[in-house]
Amino acid sequence: MRYLLTASLLLSAGSAFAETVTLTSDIWVDNWFEMYVNGQKVIEDSVPITTERSFNAESVTFTAELPITIAIRAMDFRENDTGLEYIGSNRQQMGDGGMIAQFRDATTGETVAVTNSDMRCLVVHRAPLDVSCAQESNPVAGQGACDFVETAVEPEWIAPGFDDSAWPAAVAHSVRAVSPKDGYDEVTWDSAAELVWSDDLVQDNTVLCRMTISE
Repeated sequence: MRYLLTASLLLSAGSAFAETVTLTSDIWVDNWFEMYVNGQKVIEDSVPITTERSFNAESVTFTAELPITIAIRAMDFRENDTGLEYIGSNRQQMGDGGMIAQFRDATTGETVAVTNSDMRCLVVHRAPLDVSCAQESNPVAGQGACDFVETAVEPEWIAPGFDDSAWPAAVAHSVRAVSPKDGYDEVTWDSAAELVWSDDLVQDNTVLCRMTISE
Protein backbone atom coordinates (compact mmCIF):
# COMPACT_ATOMS: atom_id res chain seq x y z
CA MET A 1 0.00 0.00 0.00
CA ARG A 2 1.26 3.48 -0.84
CA TYR A 3 0.76 6.52 1.32
CA LEU A 4 0.98 10.11 0.12
CA LEU A 5 2.15 12.63 2.69
CA THR A 6 2.85 16.31 2.24
CA ALA A 7 5.46 18.20 4.24
CA SER A 8 4.34 21.81 4.13
CA LEU A 9 7.20 23.34 6.11
CA LEU A 10 10.20 24.81 4.33
CA LEU A 11 13.17 22.52 4.83
CA SER A 12 16.09 24.90 4.75
CA ALA A 13 19.70 24.09 4.07
CA GLY A 14 20.74 27.40 5.59
CA SER A 15 21.29 29.80 2.68
CA ALA A 16 19.27 33.01 2.51
CA PHE A 17 19.44 33.03 -1.31
CA ALA A 18 18.93 29.34 -2.06
CA GLU A 19 16.44 28.18 -4.68
CA THR A 20 13.34 26.53 -3.28
CA VAL A 21 11.88 23.44 -4.94
CA THR A 22 8.99 21.08 -4.28
CA LEU A 23 9.76 17.41 -4.83
CA THR A 24 7.84 14.16 -4.58
CA SER A 25 9.77 11.13 -3.40
CA ASP A 26 8.82 7.49 -3.92
CA ILE A 27 10.68 5.04 -1.70
CA TRP A 28 10.60 1.29 -1.11
CA VAL A 29 12.71 -0.42 1.55
CA ASP A 30 12.99 -3.98 2.79
CA ASN A 31 11.78 -3.61 5.48
CA TRP A 32 11.63 -0.16 7.16
CA PHE A 33 13.02 3.37 6.80
CA GLU A 34 12.92 6.94 7.99
CA MET A 35 13.96 9.83 5.76
CA TYR A 36 15.30 13.26 6.66
CA VAL A 37 15.53 16.28 4.38
CA ASN A 38 18.02 19.00 5.36
CA GLY A 39 18.10 17.58 8.88
CA GLN A 40 14.34 17.31 9.43
CA LYS A 41 12.32 14.10 9.33
CA VAL A 42 9.75 14.16 6.52
CA ILE A 43 8.55 10.55 6.52
CA GLU A 44 8.78 7.29 8.44
CA ASP A 45 7.64 3.95 7.09
CA SER A 46 4.00 3.53 8.09
CA VAL A 47 4.50 -0.17 8.85
CA PRO A 48 6.54 -0.69 12.07
CA ILE A 49 9.91 -2.44 11.88
CA THR A 50 8.50 -5.04 14.30
CA THR A 51 6.26 -6.31 11.48
CA GLU A 52 7.60 -9.33 9.62
CA ARG A 53 7.41 -9.09 5.82
CA SER A 54 6.51 -5.39 5.92
CA PHE A 55 6.88 -4.67 2.22
CA ASN A 56 5.30 -1.43 1.03
CA ALA A 57 6.12 1.68 -0.95
CA GLU A 58 5.64 5.19 0.42
CA SER A 59 5.44 8.64 -1.17
CA VAL A 60 5.95 12.10 0.28
CA THR A 61 5.95 15.61 -1.17
CA PHE A 62 8.13 18.26 0.45
CA THR A 63 9.47 21.75 -0.18
CA ALA A 64 13.13 22.45 0.48
CA GLU A 65 15.99 24.76 -0.38
CA LEU A 66 18.77 23.61 -2.67
CA PRO A 67 21.17 21.98 -2.15
CA ILE A 68 19.09 19.28 -0.50
CA THR A 69 20.62 16.69 1.81
CA ILE A 70 18.71 13.41 1.90
CA ALA A 71 19.49 11.12 4.85
CA ILE A 72 17.84 7.69 5.12
CA ARG A 73 18.00 5.12 7.90
CA ALA A 74 17.09 1.76 6.36
CA MET A 75 16.59 -1.42 8.38
CA ASP A 76 15.97 -5.02 7.46
CA PHE A 77 13.67 -6.84 9.87
CA ARG A 78 15.36 -8.84 12.61
CA GLU A 79 13.86 -10.26 15.77
CA ASN A 80 16.86 -9.28 17.90
CA ASP A 81 20.58 -8.64 17.65
CA THR A 82 21.25 -12.11 16.28
CA GLY A 83 20.11 -10.69 12.95
CA LEU A 84 17.73 -13.63 12.51
CA GLU A 85 14.03 -13.88 11.78
CA TYR A 86 11.47 -16.64 12.47
CA ILE A 87 13.62 -17.73 15.42
CA GLY A 88 12.71 -21.16 16.76
CA SER A 89 10.70 -22.15 13.71
CA ASN A 90 11.67 -24.29 10.74
CA ARG A 91 12.00 -21.03 8.79
CA GLN A 92 14.71 -19.58 11.06
CA GLN A 93 17.01 -17.59 8.79
CA MET A 94 18.90 -14.40 8.06
CA GLY A 95 16.85 -11.79 6.22
CA ASP A 96 17.99 -9.54 3.40
CA GLY A 97 17.66 -5.82 2.78
CA GLY A 98 17.35 -3.43 -0.12
CA MET A 99 16.25 0.14 -0.88
CA ILE A 100 15.23 2.22 -3.88
CA ALA A 101 14.04 5.82 -4.12
CA GLN A 102 13.41 8.49 -6.70
CA PHE A 103 12.83 12.22 -6.39
CA ARG A 104 10.66 14.03 -8.94
CA ASP A 105 9.74 17.66 -9.53
CA ALA A 106 6.25 17.86 -8.04
CA THR A 107 5.02 20.10 -10.87
CA THR A 108 6.61 18.64 -13.99
CA GLY A 109 7.13 15.06 -12.87
CA GLU A 110 10.74 15.21 -14.07
CA THR A 111 13.11 12.96 -12.15
CA VAL A 112 15.83 15.01 -10.47
CA ALA A 113 17.58 12.35 -8.35
CA VAL A 114 17.61 8.60 -7.73
CA THR A 115 19.30 6.11 -5.45
CA ASN A 116 22.51 4.76 -6.98
CA SER A 117 26.15 4.07 -6.16
CA ASP A 118 26.90 7.80 -5.93
CA MET A 119 25.30 7.72 -2.48
CA ARG A 120 27.23 6.93 0.67
CA CYS A 121 25.97 4.23 3.02
CA LEU A 122 27.40 3.27 6.41
CA VAL A 123 26.58 -0.08 8.02
CA VAL A 124 25.64 0.44 11.67
CA HIS A 125 24.33 -3.04 12.52
CA ARG A 126 25.81 -6.29 11.23
CA ALA A 127 24.64 -9.70 12.41
CA PRO A 128 25.20 -12.50 12.72
CA LEU A 129 28.95 -12.33 12.25
CA ASP A 130 28.99 -16.04 11.41
CA VAL A 131 26.27 -17.31 9.07
CA SER A 132 26.20 -20.65 10.97
CA CYS A 133 24.19 -18.81 13.64
CA ALA A 134 21.10 -19.41 11.50
CA GLN A 135 21.49 -23.16 12.11
CA GLU A 136 21.67 -22.96 15.90
CA SER A 137 18.77 -24.40 17.89
CA ASN A 138 19.02 -21.68 20.54
CA PRO A 139 20.66 -18.60 18.98
CA VAL A 140 21.72 -16.03 21.56
CA ALA A 141 22.74 -12.54 20.45
CA GLY A 142 26.35 -11.73 21.27
CA GLN A 143 27.38 -15.34 21.81
CA GLY A 144 29.52 -17.46 19.51
CA ALA A 145 28.40 -17.47 15.90
CA CYS A 146 25.58 -15.07 16.83
CA ASP A 147 27.86 -12.20 17.77
CA PHE A 148 27.04 -8.81 16.24
CA VAL A 149 28.58 -5.39 15.63
CA GLU A 150 26.67 -2.17 16.26
CA THR A 151 28.27 1.14 15.34
CA ALA A 152 27.31 4.36 17.10
CA VAL A 153 26.98 7.45 14.92
CA GLU A 154 26.64 11.02 16.13
CA PRO A 155 23.11 12.49 15.82
CA GLU A 156 24.39 15.05 13.32
CA TRP A 157 24.60 12.39 10.58
CA ILE A 158 21.29 13.72 9.20
CA ALA A 159 22.52 17.32 8.90
CA PRO A 160 23.59 18.98 5.63
CA GLY A 161 27.01 19.88 7.03
CA PHE A 162 27.89 16.39 8.24
CA ASP A 163 31.11 15.00 6.72
CA ASP A 164 30.32 11.61 5.19
CA SER A 165 33.43 11.51 2.99
CA ALA A 166 34.80 8.51 4.92
CA TRP A 167 31.62 6.49 4.44
CA PRO A 168 31.67 3.75 1.79
CA ALA A 169 29.84 4.22 -1.47
CA ALA A 170 26.45 2.57 -1.71
CA VAL A 171 26.39 -0.70 -3.64
CA ALA A 172 23.82 -1.18 -6.40
CA HIS A 173 22.11 -4.58 -6.54
CA SER A 174 20.04 -6.22 -9.22
CA VAL A 175 16.30 -6.77 -8.94
CA ARG A 176 17.02 -10.49 -8.97
CA ALA A 177 19.39 -10.19 -5.99
CA VAL A 178 16.99 -8.11 -3.88
CA SER A 179 13.75 -9.73 -5.09
CA PRO A 180 11.60 -6.71 -4.14
CA LYS A 181 8.11 -7.63 -3.01
CA ASP A 182 4.79 -5.92 -2.31
CA GLY A 183 4.69 -2.21 -3.08
CA TYR A 184 7.68 -2.15 -5.40
CA ASP A 185 5.54 -2.93 -8.45
CA GLU A 186 3.08 -0.17 -7.58
CA VAL A 187 5.63 2.49 -8.53
CA THR A 188 6.80 3.37 -12.03
CA TRP A 189 10.51 3.64 -11.32
CA ASP A 190 12.80 5.80 -13.41
CA SER A 191 15.18 3.57 -15.35
CA ALA A 192 18.13 5.24 -13.59
CA ALA A 193 16.88 4.37 -10.08
CA GLU A 194 18.83 1.50 -8.56
CA LEU A 195 18.28 -0.83 -5.64
CA VAL A 196 21.07 -0.07 -3.16
CA TRP A 197 22.46 -1.27 0.17
CA SER A 198 25.92 -2.11 1.46
CA ASP A 199 27.83 -4.88 -0.31
CA ASP A 200 26.12 -7.49 1.89
CA LEU A 201 22.34 -7.68 1.63
CA VAL A 202 22.10 -10.43 4.25
CA GLN A 203 24.38 -9.75 7.22
CA ASP A 204 24.21 -5.95 7.11
CA ASN A 205 20.89 -5.19 8.79
CA THR A 206 20.89 -1.41 9.25
CA VAL A 207 22.45 1.20 6.97
CA LEU A 208 22.57 4.99 7.06
CA CYS A 209 22.61 6.52 3.59
CA ARG A 210 23.12 10.08 2.40
CA MET A 211 22.85 11.90 -0.91
CA THR A 212 22.73 15.51 -2.09
CA ILE A 213 20.41 17.03 -4.68
CA SER A 214 22.13 20.16 -5.95
CA GLU A 215 19.97 21.19 -8.90
